[in-house]
Amino acid sequence: MPLRTLILPCCLCALAAAASAETPLEVGYRQMYDLQFAAAHRTFADWQNTHPDDPMGPASDAAAYLFAEFDRLHILQSEFFIHEQHFMTDHKLAPDPVAKRKFDAALDATRRLAARSPQNPDCQFAMILANGLHSDYLALIEKRYAASFQEMKASRVVAERLLDAHPGMYDAWIAIGVENYMLSVRPLCLRLLFRLAGGETDKAVGIEKLKLTSEKGHYLAPFAKLLLAVAALRDHDTWRARTLLQGLVREYPHNPLYAQELARLSPTAAAGGMGAALR
Repeated sequence: MPLRTLILPCCLCALAAAASAETPLEVGYRQMYDLQFAAAHRTFADWQNTHPDDPMGPASDAAAYLFAEFDRLHILQSEFFIHEQHFMTDHKLAPDPVAKRKFDAALDATRRLAARSPQNPDCQFAMILANGLHSDYLALIEKRYAASFQEMKASRVVAERLLDAHPGMYDAWIAIGVENYMLSVRPLCLRLLFRLAGGETDKAVGIEKLKLTSEKGHYLAPFAKLLLAVAALRDHDTWRARTLLQGLVREYPHNPLYAQELARLSPTAAAGGMGAALR
């Protein structure tokens, strides 16, 4: 048998093995980022049925409820890509009360399960995720920025403690990255208040930690890449933004957000300048 006929099946088997190495939780997050929310909820429900003591099951389900609301309310487009200066606005939204009850129930389940083993790194990460998700809901949907700041800070504090012992848990770095970057683009007077209240507002640190999650994280890498694309746009780094968005378009073809923002960076859109790309 020719050598090439042996090599090809071996290569195909290796590719299949690599594809099958994706964990069920990773499958659920991929479905979530691709806006296949019903499939993501089923995947996370299956995980909870087979791993009833794992707080990552309900935490991940809470993430799917939050991202579904982000999609329904077009929050990422309006808050991140349109309002260039400071991200968040006071534009009133109408949250789905059913989704809110399910989101809160998933967060409560996460906290209850994580409290059983507070020293367990996976439980600590589930708490980081729960606090971060709640912070996002408070800020981006309910517009309760002071409460959101407290949750964001709590997530970062737990992340720092976890990462001191387990620096290779790269998804946890996003908590430090989000706080530093998101607060760094607020007006100076607010940044001073955040620092006095124990917040961290170092933009460079924020970008560095987001890059760690985007390059080596599992569940939160796509969200970190999205934030880095937004940061690149705001810094007028069109090449970096385009590269990140192109990767997201390839990976999540059912999510129109990435393609829409990439289209804004086309030569036609660029003719109007970067200001046009950000409006």
